[in-house]
Order: sequence, then C-alpha cells, then structure tokens
Amino acid sequence: MWTWFYKLASPPYVYAAAAALAPWFLGLAAITVGYGLVDGLVYAPPDYQQGDAFRIIYVHAPSAWLSLFAYTSMALAGAIALVWRIKMGHAVAAASAPIGASFTVLALVTGSLWGRPMWGTYWAWDPRLTSELILLFLYVGVMSLRSAFEDPSRGDRAAALLGIVGLVNVPIIHYSVTWWNSLHQGATVAKLGKPPMPGSMLWPLLSMLLGFMLFYGAVLCMRLRGEVLNRERQAKWVREAIKS
Repeated sequence: MWTWFYKLASPPYVYAAAAALAPWFLGLAAITVGYGLVDGLVYAPPDYQQGDAFRIIYVHAPSAWLSLFAYTSMALAGAIALVWRIKMGHAVAAASAPIGASFTVLALVTGSLWGRPMWGTYWAWDPRLTSELILLFLYVGVMSLRSAFEDPSRGDRAAALLGIVGLVNVPIIHYSVTWWNSLHQGATVAKLGKPPMPGSMLWPLLSMLLGFMLFYGAVLCMRLRGEVLNRERQAKWVREAIKS
C-alpha cells in the first residue's frame, strides 16, 4: 500500500518521474493560463467599482495563492525528510523555495500596482501585505540557511526546521483580513452566504489559478531534476544517465 511513498526515497525514481511529468504540466499550464489571460483581460466585464483595474486579480490572486501553496509544500517536504529520513524531501524543499519566493515577489508587486489606484499608495502596512512580506523573508531565510553550512545535511535540516516553524505564518496571511482591520479586499472566490463572483469573471480566475499551479509543478520538476543530479553526482546511475 505504501510502496509508492517509499519509491520517493529513490533518487533515480524521482528523477525519472520529474522528467516524465514536467512536459505535461508545462503544456497544460500553457493552455489554462492562455485561456485565463484572454478571457480575463479581454472578455470579462469591468468591475462596477474598480473598472478595468480589477483585471490585475488574474495575476495577483494566483500568485498570492501559489506563494502560500509553495511554502506549505516546501515545509511538508522538509518535515517528511526529517521524520522519515527521506533525503529527496530536502531536494523537493530546496527546489520549491526559489519558485515560491518568485511567486511571493510577483504577488507583492502586483498588489502594490493595484493598491496605487485603489488606496492612493503603492504600499501600506496592512496586515495582509505585512504578513506576505514576512513570507518573502522566510523564503530568503530558508534558502540562505541551507547554503550557510559547509555540511549540506546540516543545512538541509536547519532549513527544514525554519520552514516548518515559519508555517505558522500561512494561516496568518490567509485570515489576516478577518482577524484584523484591513484595507485589503476580503475573500473573492469563496464567499459563504454572499453573492458569488460572476461566472464571466470567476472562470478565467479559476483557470489562471489552475494554470499557475501546473506551472509551479512544471518548474518544480525541472528544478528537482537539477537538485537530484547535484546531490547524487557521485552515484553510478547519474554518470550513466549523463552518458545516455
């Protein structure tokens, strides 16, 4: 029953699986992101309050979601590596960190661009924005900590522990608009007891969200292959794979 799980401890298996999955993820990401961009930026009607400025949501919201998803994935991969001694978990965490940091930067930049016409400023020390900025610092901390040790295994363990501890920031980001008085817009897609987002706006947003997740999967697989090769460079199977 758990055979598939323990296969993840095998570097050749992980390398081959990542190589097989990456093209599928990338192709599907191109389709879903293409549809979402065209439908969201061209065909979706303007918002009755924000006008065309709302369209930045089609990049901002998926980026913000992926910043949390990638961090959670990184922390869980690190936890698996610590608990079950599956070293490929550290490889997944190391591959995920730069991707999640990039999504976090994109979320902060697009949020600032949206904030200028809506709030009159590019930046406000709003709970959502501040906690998202802390998330970026956590990503940078994890990546820096991993490379700060001469012993790679110690760096992996230290980075995994920081990633797990920093996981507490994820629900803070998500619920910040509910827990504190926030300038940030509240829930858009999942509104209980409130009118849902119109389908003409919702479907391209969901398509962009799916597309960003698939793109994350594709880039993660690509980076993971590099991590595996770097970590297993002395192994016989790596030399054979390079020759072939």
